[in-house]
Amino acid sequence: MRRLLHGERRLDKAQELRCEYDAGASIRGLARRHELSYGTVRTLLLQAGTTLRGRGGRRARLNTPGEAR
Repeated sequence: MRRLLHGERRLDKAQELRCEYDAGASIRGLARRHELSYGTVRTLLLQAGTTLRGRGGRRARLNTPGEAR
C-alpha cells in the first residue's frame, strides 16, 4: 500500500530523493526503491528544486583519437 506524504515528511522525502537522483539514480529506480509512483517521484524532485536530466540514460562515450573501439 502506498503511503501519503504530507508536511515535513514530504519535504524530507523530496530532499532524500534529490540526493539520490543527483548521485545518479533514475526516477524509475527511485520509484521502485521508495515504493512510490514515477509521477510522485518526479513531482517531489521538481518540488525539491532538482534539475531533471534528459531522457535516454547515459550518452555513449566518444573515443579519443588512437583509442581502440
